[in-house]
Amino acid sequence: MKLFYSPPSPFARKVHASVIELGMMSEVELQATSVQPGKPNLDYAKAQNPLGKIPALETDTGETLYDSTIICEYLDSLSAGTKILPNSGIERYKVLTHHALAHGICEAAVIIRYETFLRPEAHQWDVWITDQWSKIDRALTWFNANTDQWQTTQADLAQITLGCALGYLDFRAADCGWRENHTALAEWFAPFEQRESFQSTLPTAPVS
Repeated sequence: MKLFYSPPSPFARKVHASVIELGMMSEVELQATSVQPGKPNLDYAKAQNPLGKIPALETDTGETLYDSTIICEYLDSLSAGTKILPNSGIERYKVLTHHALAHGICEAAVIIRYETFLRPEAHQWDVWITDQWSKIDRALTWFNANTDQWQTTQADLAQITLGCALGYLDFRAADCGWRENHTALAEWFAPFEQRESFQSTLPTAPVS
């Protein structure tokens, strides 16, 4: 299989970290792919994902899957050992719901990045930026207050995605101070980010 990804993306990191947690790195070839706003990668859009978004996964049988969540579910289905999602029942949907909340943090943080980095300051929409930060704070507050609902000894998809969200905040908004008001979350993340799956997938500047 081949994973098309970009190192700064929290969505690509979610898949990359999941591959490692599932013990499948020997089965997945990494293909760094340049996908940046305003700089369309038309070859990639034509061959892999018409939306031009990463990540995408080319399977061993030649199909291409895109959307990070779908890719993670597919990889989990292939794993005969470690799992990042419960097989069925309400426990599966609880993990997927917590994952959706963490994924939403990633989405809001990326929107802020695009608005503040790409758009000239005079044309930035402050109300829009504030709204995204409010979403992030509400989600972080929920995770901080409900650790008993989502913390488990096994790194599941929700925790992987939450870790990617927090890592992206550290990478792109290091001065946001999320740890100050979310101490329980910070205590969880300190050892979690030391996992091999996170230390080997640290976000870096985009590929050229």
